[in-house]
Amino acid sequence: MTNWRLSYYVSTPFLGSRLMLWSLFVINLLGTVYGYEWYWKQLLFTSENFGNAYLPFVPDSPTASLFFTCFIGFLLWNVDKQTGIAVPPERAGWLRGCIEAFALITSFKYGVWAVAMIWAGAYQGDGIVWQDWMLTISHLGMAAEALLYARFYRYMPGAVLIVAAWTLWNDAMDYGAGVFPWLPETLLDDLGAIRLFTMGLSFIGIAIAIIIWLIRYRKHGRILQHKSV
Repeated sequence: MTNWRLSYYVSTPFLGSRLMLWSLFVINLLGTVYGYEWYWKQLLFTSENFGNAYLPFVPDSPTASLFFTCFIGFLLWNVDKQTGIAVPPERAGWLRGCIEAFALITSFKYGVWAVAMIWAGAYQGDGIVWQDWMLTISHLGMAAEALLYARFYRYMPGAVLIVAAWTLWNDAMDYGAGVFPWLPETLLDDLGAIRLFTMGLSFIGIAIAIIIWLIRYRKHGRILQHKSV
């Protein structure tokens, strides 16, 4: 019985329920607002010292959560009136597909990245305050929700290609132009390793997106084959 109860919380009826979707929509929206507020000083600094063209490359995590909020909004639109469970279309249009791919790749990437930076800084002597615990929990949640909702994504490979190009370009701008998120001072002498770690997470996120699409593609192919028999 315990196993059944635990499995229910990762099931489609639970994850796709209207209550769960609304809860995630509000949580991610509030997190997005908080994230942009947290980046506000760096945004002002970037605007004054680099120019407004660099602003889109600064607030990484809140932009990721913004796209995941939009993805959840699509699922709320897809909630079946009779069952109360989200039923996404078989295939997403290019806009929705790009939003889904962006939500998956960047939420996973920056969810893991932020936690790693917080605790790498702590390991080297940076102090830990209550906000660090809050950010750790919230960013782990970002990475987890991006993976938990894999069954609801309907993006196509072209969307992954577009988001992959943006993600790697963002990495190049962060560590090429120096607009990466402000780090604990204890990590500033490790920028080379952080750059490699960040790009590695980008490739992992892209690979996850491709694998999820392949699983869905093969599953859909088997369903069509079964129907034709």
